[in-house]
Amino acid sequence: MRQILFALVLAALMPSSGVTQERIKFPVGVSSKVLGYGHLWAAWRRGYFDREGLDVEVVLMRGTAPAVQAMIANSISVGLIANDGPIAAVEQGMDIAMIAGSSKLTHMLLGGKNYKTWEDLRGATIGASTLTSGTAFVLRRALKIKGLEYPRDYKLLNVGGTSSAFAALSAGQIAAAMQAVPNAFQAQDAGFNVIGRMADLFPTYLLSAYSVRRSWAEKNRPRVVRFLRAVLQAKKWFEQDRKSATEFLAKEFQLSLSLAEKGLDYYLTNQAWHPQLEIEMDGLKTVVDIYAEQTGMKGPIPSPEKYVDQSYLTQALKELGWR
Repeated sequence: MRQILFALVLAALMPSSGVTQERIKFPVGVSSKVLGYGHLWAAWRRGYFDREGLDVEVVLMRGTAPAVQAMIANSISVGLIANDGPIAAVEQGMDIAMIAGSSKLTHMLLGGKNYKTWEDLRGATIGASTLTSGTAFVLRRALKIKGLEYPRDYKLLNVGGTSSAFAALSAGQIAAAMQAVPNAFQAQDAGFNVIGRMADLFPTYLLSAYSVRRSWAEKNRPRVVRFLRAVLQAKKWFEQDRKSATEFLAKEFQLSLSLAEKGLDYYLTNQAWHPQLEIEMDGLKTVVDIYAEQTGMKGPIPSPEKYVDQSYLTQALKELGWR
């Protein structure tokens, strides 16, 4: 009898398995809201982070530099940003590391009615989202490959992100602009000319990745691993249920179903997202090489491994049974 009573008292004192544990605050900064970052938004909106015990808030920031600063200040736990940002931060002595890949380069250079070839851009004004980083570096390298030098042969105008660039192109304020998938398809449908596809010139270029502050991540490894588990599962959902994923992306990114479907198909078919979000070193090396050239980096160009720590991703994949 005493044993039964003791068991009942013990059971009453033990926390119920049905009680939801308090989730851990985990703010995430993102440099822009684009389809290429869709797996982050799916993990957030569809409860993957909740199931990993993380109270994630996705904070839309004004570009890569503010996200890097927020990581340094410990205002955000992870940043999903263009990779030239972490590279610049590391070269300035900051303890930033990329921990998982996001998307390769899907941008196309779209021209107005009178601009159909690279040579047509000689003497023209081209729109860019920034003049000193990110896709502007890629654009300048692409134009150089095609025989056009900046600023001798063309001008760059900062017109902002995808929507602003499309508006400037439509208004005739610029001759051409970079547009990422699926917006590039929309621009084509509107009658603009595809002058070139960046993926044809830089097929492995890794545009963006998930980055952290090394010292913070080392102290919070289980949280970082759980974060990546959620993102990986959201990415897997895209592959397993394309119909529902298309509907989600259309609603979240305010796209037509047709455009969302084309975009998702492009990313999955062309592996613009690595199947397991790994950082491929040859793709990151291209980023480092272009960054070094555009910024006039002194000395030998560093190995891409300098900027990466994929141990968190490896652990997440093992825990999921995917490796």
